[in-house]
Amino acid sequence: MKVSLNWIREFLDLDKTPEEIADILTSLGLEVEGWDAVKPSPVDLDKVVTGRVLECVRIPDTDHLSATKVDVGDGTIRSIVCGAPNVAAGQYVLVALPGTNVRSKDGQLFEIGERKVRGVPSQGMICAQDELGIGHDHSGIMVLPEGVRLGISAAQYLQLATDVVYEIGLTPNRADATSHLGVARDLLAWVRHHENPQATLRLPAAPPVSVPDPGQGTTIEVHVENTEACSRYTGVLLQGVQVQESPGWLKDRLLALGQRPINNVVDATNYVRLELGQPLHAFDATRIQGNKIRVKTLPAGTIFKSLDEVDRQLSADDLMICDGDSNPMCIGGVFGGATSGVTMGASSVFLESARFNPSWIRRSMLRHNLRTDAAWAFEKGVDPNGCRIALQRAVDLIRQLAGGEIASAVTDIYPKPVEPARIPVEYGRINSLIGENLPPATVKNILAALEIGVESETTAGFTAVAPTNKPDVVREADIVEEILRIYGLDTVAMPAQLRTNMEISPRPDPDAVRNLAADFLAANGFYECMSLSLSNSAYYTGENAPLPFPKEMLVYVHNTANQGLDCLRPSMLFGGLETIRHNQNRQNPDLRLFEFGKTYASPPRPPHEGGSSVLRDAPGKGINSPAPLDEGGMGDAPGKGINSPAPPHMGGPGGASETSRLAIFLTGAHHPESWQPGPKTAVDFYTLKAYVQNLLARLGVSGYQETVVQETRFRVALRYHRGPKEFVTFGRVLPAIAKKMDVKNAVYYADFNFDNILPALAANRIQFQEMNRFPVVRRDLALVLDRGVTFAEIRQLAGKTVKKLLKEVNLFDIFEDDERLGAGKKSYAVSFLFEDPQKTLQDKEIDALLQQLQQVFEQRLNATIRK
Repeated sequence: MKVSLNWIREFLDLDKTPEEIADILTSLGLEVEGWDAVKPSPVDLDKVVTGRVLECVRIPDTDHLSATKVDVGDGTIRSIVCGAPNVAAGQYVLVALPGTNVRSKDGQLFEIGERKVRGVPSQGMICAQDELGIGHDHSGIMVLPEGVRLGISAAQYLQLATDVVYEIGLTPNRADATSHLGVARDLLAWVRHHENPQATLRLPAAPPVSVPDPGQGTTIEVHVENTEACSRYTGVLLQGVQVQESPGWLKDRLLALGQRPINNVVDATNYVRLELGQPLHAFDATRIQGNKIRVKTLPAGTIFKSLDEVDRQLSADDLMICDGDSNPMCIGGVFGGATSGVTMGASSVFLESARFNPSWIRRSMLRHNLRTDAAWAFEKGVDPNGCRIALQRAVDLIRQLAGGEIASAVTDIYPKPVEPARIPVEYGRINSLIGENLPPATVKNILAALEIGVESETTAGFTAVAPTNKPDVVREADIVEEILRIYGLDTVAMPAQLRTNMEISPRPDPDAVRNLAADFLAANGFYECMSLSLSNSAYYTGENAPLPFPKEMLVYVHNTANQGLDCLRPSMLFGGLETIRHNQNRQNPDLRLFEFGKTYASPPRPPHEGGSSVLRDAPGKGINSPAPLDEGGMGDAPGKGINSPAPPHMGGPGGASETSRLAIFLTGAHHPESWQPGPKTAVDFYTLKAYVQNLLARLGVSGYQETVVQETRFRVALRYHRGPKEFVTFGRVLPAIAKKMDVKNAVYYADFNFDNILPALAANRIQFQEMNRFPVVRRDLALVLDRGVTFAEIRQLAGKTVKKLLKEVNLFDIFEDDERLGAGKKSYAVSFLFEDPQKTLQDKEIDALLQQLQQVFEQRLNATIRK
């Protein structure tokens, strides 16, 4: 949310710097995420000063240049050459001094310097409107009234002060701070408690709407047919309005806050929304059929053409503002219609100020993907008791800007007025939650500063009366939070003693293992990425699905915010491919990525139980509510999000299973571009295999089996496992999948099952071993084998045969030739390293070990030893 400091200062005197105010706002729970200085002009008006032309003489042989002498009040008389036709002696003018940037005729900035023009020194510039960036007039210089004090800046003279616009990260519970007045009220409470108890607010004018004489006005009847969705509706008719462009001050203020000016009537309603937090809507009254407004729902499927010229199919749960013939004019509180808005030429305006149910607004907003400023305010909850005040303020402002007369009495339908919440509060509870004993007088002063009333006071406590503009304040803890915001978290003293409980970390500590893996990968040039746990079911189901997955095992999410993210991911693959595609499209094709996260699967169900799991989105507290990001990248409120640990019988959301994963992605060049000679090679299967093996070694995982697997996601793949416990499966992503994801280069992907890796580390113990003092002996064998025999089989068989003395097995050459070796044969050159920690191995011992290996290879692998 953007907040103008100059606007705040109109409500409240604040003798603070922008930095100090930002700190105060953050301490009040209105976190300032940043701010920008907004100048009234691109020209630095602080360097443009008022001056007086003392002399003005036409320069010979020119038709428009004049030599002037100008006094700017600093004791120096300056010579300035001016080309304006209206310059004359005795005028008061605005002068840009050397070093000032001003605008040229084409709108570009240029710096004024000292120079000679036709031999006459020029030490500045007498400025026209457009040269100062405050208008479009270039017919002549700006002539000021006589008697203006010399030497004051143009910014001061024109009252065009630089503004500071804060960007505030407003939390969902702060409905009271969605406006400039709401922010000013918070600052007032802080000032009253910390500095000046007598500080007051200057409230904007909102005079009561005068009722026309009986029989003089025109009536617009209003019928609210759904009081659940619309608890209060106020409106009034204005006639004789002149709709035109808004004045500069209004346009500048709206533009500074990111609002696009439209016309004086619409801009007035937006101004009041920013000022008071109450959205309003203006209708062209001549287009309200039957002079009636009906607030109702329409049958599902009704077509409504919205302001953006889009035909929208309505739901039966969309609250509509309709005319007397039930023609929809706008989605209440969300978006206007294409034909009912106020445009240039309109003269009769019906102004609406209402309170709509936040749940209804949120559902319609998400259903139609219309995240408007009005819907944002209504979703948080506007004050129903502020509707009429906002209407009166808007009427007053529109009459100032566009003229017109009030043509009807105010319609105010409010069947069930909302009363302030009354909340019992105990002083002991306040002190226990804050951690400091606050005197009752301090508590009452803070509550008074917050405009929270106190009733039924006793020595033990009182009843707090929370105003209706604070809909989140409903419990004793909420009152304590309000007190603490103003008292100040930093004001609470640190206790002399801190007590804590011992926490025994599990072995192995999952966080420590993840950090170890992340450090290893980062040190090897990998970047960590975070993608959503939500995915698109089109990746897994349908005829063109890149990676088919049983539909009944998907965990579906009823996601009204983004229908393209309708299930929890069963695989980490597509988040990585989307990241790779994003980078490749931006000329960054060489990538090493890793991501920690979770995958989800729904267990198969009996036929009578239906299909896959579905997680629904309850209004206000569903999976789409604002929340922190968990390690998988999905919003998850602590302790009750969909990624939180589930009871043992459930395993995860909706009974689904969760699996902790680590995904590694490689694509592009093996090494970055370099001046060194040599061919540019791309990463391949063995590049990934080396990283996988080294990572497992770094984690302390050993003694695993290796199996070649055929999977739909890989072109070729290996799996490391212990029996049925998979540690990792890795290989090249199937080119067809990469193509469907619009990924151009080959992608190599490793999928680690961290839930299986962690138990494998539980028994690991760090052992220290003295370095062997005896030499290592190497022997090589050339084995002719069937092409189906893998090196992994040779290594495993060798390890079982001579495991005590065999240190390492390595494949260093492969040879294939059907004519020389025979059809379907290949030759492996394999090295074996032997060592004995107790003694030096003799040749006859080595020969005996080698003989054992030869016999085993011949018997088990049908190998032939090449001599």
